[in-house]
Order: sequence, then structure tokens, then C-alpha cells
Amino acid sequence: MSNSRQVGEGLSRTGGEWETYGPSVGPSVAASVASTTATSFENAAASSLLPALPAAIVAALSVLPADYLEFCSGCDRPPNPFIYEALQQLEKENRTKVGFQNGIIIKLAGNNRVIPMQRLTDDDFEIISYVVKIHRTVTGLDVRYNLITDTGSIYAAQLIEENPTVVYLNLMFNDIKTEGGEIIARALHRNQTLKHLRMTGNKIENKGGMSFATMLQINSSLEKLDLGDCDLGMQSLIAIATVLTKNDSIKGINLNRPILKTEQEESTVHISHMLQRNSTLIELHMSKHDIQNFGMQQLCEALYENTALRYLDVTCNRITRDAMKFLGELLKRNNVLEVIDLSSNRIEDEGSMYVCEALAFYNTSLKVLSIVSNNITGKGLIGFSESMKTNTTLSHIYIWGNKFDKETCEAFSNLIETGRLKQENTDVEPYKVDGCVYLAELSHGIKRHYYWTPTFGEVNSAEANSGYAVVPTAAHL
Repeated sequence: MSNSRQVGEGLSRTGGEWETYGPSVGPSVAASVASTTATSFENAAASSLLPALPAAIVAALSVLPADYLEFCSGCDRPPNPFIYEALQQLEKENRTKVGFQNGIIIKLAGNNRVIPMQRLTDDDFEIISYVVKIHRTVTGLDVRYNLITDTGSIYAAQLIEENPTVVYLNLMFNDIKTEGGEIIARALHRNQTLKHLRMTGNKIENKGGMSFATMLQINSSLEKLDLGDCDLGMQSLIAIATVLTKNDSIKGINLNRPILKTEQEESTVHISHMLQRNSTLIELHMSKHDIQNFGMQQLCEALYENTALRYLDVTCNRITRDAMKFLGELLKRNNVLEVIDLSSNRIEDEGSMYVCEALAFYNTSLKVLSIVSNNITGKGLIGFSESMKTNTTLSHIYIWGNKFDKETCEAFSNLIETGRLKQENTDVEPYKVDGCVYLAELSHGIKRHYYWTPTFGEVNSAEANSGYAVVPTAAHL
């Protein structure tokens, strides 16, 4: 048997069994290769009904699977069947999804439950990084929920430094620690093309966060940075807030769930000072930030003069009804904010009244409001429904998790029936039992698919991710 091998070759059928040339590719890859020819006629027939792709992208899509096998052979490593299958499916995905006409997005999420998968290791990531480097039509790489460690971060850094076309890199919830975070941050010192980086859930801790703060002083191209659930400390939060007072490229930043060991809200105060000076930040996430009424007051007062921020996320904090006095005043004076997420706080009926007054008579900019799980009863919820009758701008409102009574159910049912509130723009649906109106929960919200992806439907659907639909800070949210 000859050991010579060309790109895309490597399998033969002998005596009913699969034989391999070079390293074993396994039955899953073998079956995928075998099915390619059988389905070629079906793909050709369907292609006439699909939008045309640029010639360079078509050419790249046709050779990506073969190039992957070639690199595996050259490195003497067995191919990952999940990667090979995903590369084979790229052409179909790129043809049928809007927004992929300008480049190829390789999606290798390790939490995909729709197809059989084998999570990527550092070795797998090294091979796929080689493939991406030689294909300048690849503009994005999504490897969330895999097994990439600090060793894999070296390959990520090399990709950032050497590939001038990748604008989106998603490393969400891998096993990258402080050292890996520092390596990636240093690579961004020299990069001028990456627009969106997601480090969510990688425990880079305070030291790694300091490296990203240093990077933000140097890098002038990154537009969105997600450091949520990264165990950032107080020092790194203050450093990032300080740097953002002068950074004019970042449009969206996620600082969710830091590790704070104080009740003084120093980080919130520094972020508030940053908002007074920053004129480019559009989207700010401060979920699980231990914000109390004083911190919310500082944020609201900072936003009186801010003319840039359009999306404010303060979910899962310790904000109560007293802080809503300041938010109500902000909504009277600020006509820039379009999305506010107050989910999982405790504003109650008294706090709701301050917001309702501002929405009914003053505010003309807010489009999306979430008050999910805020211990609001019928009085407060009816106040929101009444404010929507006079406010013509507010188009999305999410209320599930509060205390519905008969009047609340009827009020929101009337809003939906009259067309003032579209069904896809809220998280409740009215239904009747024995002549009485009740509300059922819908899987709609501001960012339902932030941590997970659905097994059916669109990941980036406007119904489930209305915040990003209204304020599209960066692509691939």
C-alpha cells in the first residue's frame, strides 16, 4: 500500500472494512467522507434555490475539510470527527444564514446537542488554528464550551497575531486560566483587526484582568470585550474602568460576576466616573456586581450627561425600590438609553411607580425594559401597562416572575389584543380558562441565549435576544 497521500484522500473500502492511508480517521469521519459523493447531487439541486456566495468563499468551503485532514496527517494526529463534520456542513450554513456573505464563520461549540460531538482539546485547537491561518476568507472562530487550556491559548495568540482577517473569536467557558489570559492579552497589543473577543467563564482572575486593562491602553481596534464570569477582582475592575475613560474604540464590555470582597461598591463608583467621560461605550453589562441603592444612584447620576450608552444591564444585583427614584429621574432627563435590564432585583410596586411616571410622560428613547422577578404585584404591573398607552416608544417589556393578579392578566392581554404590545416582544401569552384570563410564560427575553444555544430555531432570534437586536453593538452576539 502506498504511503503517498493527496489532500482529501485517505480512505478506501476493502472487504467491507474501512482502510486508512496514514493516521486513522475513525468510522465517523469515514462515513462522512463516504456520504459526500452520495449527497452531491442533492446539494447541487438545492443550490439553485440558495443565495449565491462570493467565489473566494465557495472555493474555501470546498477545500476546508480536506485541508483539515491534511494538517492532521502532517502532524500525525487523528482527526476529530466533530470538526470534520462541522467543516463539511459549513457551505449549507453559510448559504442559508443571513450575514455570512462577507466571510466564513467556523462554529465548533462544545455544547452542541444537535449533532454527535467530541469536545476540542489543545491539540484539536492547534490544528484548526492552522487551517484558519491559511484561509483568509475565514472571519470568525467559535470554540466555546471545549477543553482548551493555557496551552491552547498559545495557539489562540498566534492566530490573533498572524491572521489579519479574523474579527470574531469566541473562547467562552474553556479552561483558560491566568497565564493563558495574559498570553492572549499580550497578543492583542499587536493586533489591529479583531473586533469581538469573548473570554466569558475562563478564570483569568485579577492578574489576567490587569493584563486586559493594559491591552486596552494599546489596542485601538477591539470593539467588544466579554470578561463576564472570569473571577475579576476589584483591582482589575478599577483598572479597566480607568482605562476606558480614554479608550475610544470599545463599544461594548461585559464585566459580569466579579469576585468582590467589600460592601463599599468602589468598582461601581469608578465605572460611574468612567461613564461621565467616555463618549463611545454603547453597551455595559454589570450583572451580579453587588450593586446596591448607592451604586445605582452613582450610575444614574453619571448617565445624566452621557450621550453614548444605549444598553445598561444591572441584572441580579441588590437594587431595591429606593434606587428607582434615581432611575426615574434619569429616564426623565436621558433620551439615549434604549435597553434597560433590571431582572432579578427587588424594585417592588413603590419603585415601579417612579419608572412608570417617567415612561408615561417624559421618556422618548427607551425601547426595551425587563423587570423580570422583581417582586412586583398587580399595582405596579398595571402601572407599566398604563404607561405603555401613552408612551409610543417602548416596544418590548418582560414581566415574568412577578405576582400576577386578575387585573394584571387582563391589562396585558388587552395590550396584546389591541396590537400595542406585539406577542414576540414580551415573555407572556394570555389564555383563558372558564372565562378568566391568565398569562403563560414564553421563551422570549433580552438575552436568553447568552450562556446556551437552542436545539431548534435561530440562536440570534430577535424574540429571544431583543436587547442585541435593538442595540447591535458588534456582530456575532
